[in-house]
Amino acid sequence: MKKNSGLKKKAVICAAALAMLGGLAGCGSSGAGAAASGDGKGASALSGKISLAGSTSMEKLCEAMSESFMEKYPDVTVTVEYTGSSSGIESLIQGSTDIGNASRNLKDGEKEKGAVENIVAIDGIAVITDKDNSVRDLTADQLKDIYTGVITNWSELGGADEAIVVIGREAASGTRGAFEELLEVEDSCKYAQELDSTGGVLAKTASTPGAIGYVSLDAVDDSVTSISLNCVSASEENIVSGDYQLSRPFVMATIGGIEEQNELVKTWFSYIESEEGQSVVSGVGLILPQ
Repeated sequence: MKKNSGLKKKAVICAAALAMLGGLAGCGSSGAGAAASGDGKGASALSGKISLAGSTSMEKLCEAMSESFMEKYPDVTVTVEYTGSSSGIESLIQGSTDIGNASRNLKDGEKEKGAVENIVAIDGIAVITDKDNSVRDLTADQLKDIYTGVITNWSELGGADEAIVVIGREAASGTRGAFEELLEVEDSCKYAQELDSTGGVLAKTASTPGAIGYVSLDAVDDSVTSISLNCVSASEENIVSGDYQLSRPFVMATIGGIEEQNELVKTWFSYIESEEGQSVVSGVGLILPQ
């Protein structure tokens, strides 16, 4: 009996030791899956949530990237809110999101508050009209005059005798900020309508006779006509060569550099830079950063 009792004690001691070792082995992990790496190794250990907020122009990229990322890391949830570039960066600075999306370069004031610019893609801004418009090309000066109210009828540009309906984005939009900066018409535009999404501008321009608008190049579809600028069409080739004037970066900003982020966010950026991630960028019609 005493011998059996001793064996039982040893068994209990061994079990306790094993439990302690198991507990110690788990101490180095967190909900962010510290064992995981951006190359996909340890993918099953990566878990938690990544939050992004900002540019509506980046919706197609973010949806495709999130879907691809979560397929590889099924225990990670990626959430994206499309609130506009300025709003997204403000959310980042306030600490309510991990990544702030901006379809423009960061402003000095945003950088001074700790936001770091991580360019993940390059996008062109296409100038669009309704399908019935006969004008197919504008000079940069003509486009400036349209948006500042100097030219108000398409007949002044060789088109029909029809009033020009100037459509654009709301003040917080990164697309609007980039468009006005690139065209040098900041705070001078006279909009007939200001809409709060890329899809809104696309739909309104398509359905409004005489309308002109601007949207992300990857958003252009058959419902509108994309017109050339200075006889140069909005295309990937012309943006890469620098021949097309209206192009801007897609930024996923962080507070501090990528190397300072938690494992989840580090893995997110590693994935974007991987062959799989770069295929997603190209797949939605965007241009890879040089």
